[in-house]
Amino acid sequence: MKIELILNFLEGLRDNNNRDWFQENKKQYTEARDEYAMLLDALISKIRKFDGSIMAISSKDCMFRLNRDVRFSNNKEPYKRNFGAFISGNGRKSEQAGYYVHIEPGNSFIGGGIYMPQPKALKAIRTEIFEYPDEFKAIIHDEEFLKVFPEIYGDKLKTAPRGFPKDFKDIELLRHKSYAVIHKVEDTFWKQEDVLEQIISIFKIQYKYNLFLNNCL
Repeated sequence: MKIELILNFLEGLRDNNNRDWFQENKKQYTEARDEYAMLLDALISKIRKFDGSIMAISSKDCMFRLNRDVRFSNNKEPYKRNFGAFISGNGRKSEQAGYYVHIEPGNSFIGGGIYMPQPKALKAIRTEIFEYPDEFKAIIHDEEFLKVFPEIYGDKLKTAPRGFPKDFKDIELLRHKSYAVIHKVEDTFWKQEDVLEQIISIFKIQYKYNLFLNNCL
């Protein structure tokens, strides 16, 4: 793996986020994108061995576009500062829980779950946690899981979600708007010779969490 190609390109893009620089460095972008695709395809192949929901997909199904939609944003930078991909049963557009790989100089992370699910899916997850709180807590309070994923990531409601009793003893678990988890890594993480195995070891720890969420749906 030559993931430093990705980091080098993204460092340049961070400092020169404009179309002229991008066109001048299109070859560097293509090399970085191809390296990222190779990483993803290798990960998909290994994830399939322990997660049966990851079937007929490839890197192209999982990678997010580098171009930003700036129409409704105050930030007019035309490109994202990261390479991101969501590996799940139906790729990046899936509403299932999956695995996320985010490479960004100084702000990289590995994780997954479900980020900002649609209302129907969110209610299904909350209902399952409400009915089986001990099963969910056994997963997220597991010592090995907590070392990698210390908290559920994202915004929370200020009170109980509609349709659930406010006096539910584990109401905190239902207030999440997302059920995503992240594990932050330094830039040096990507330069390890066994980086592929390192990522897979994190995803294996996450697997039971994803399985619970997907069973909710």
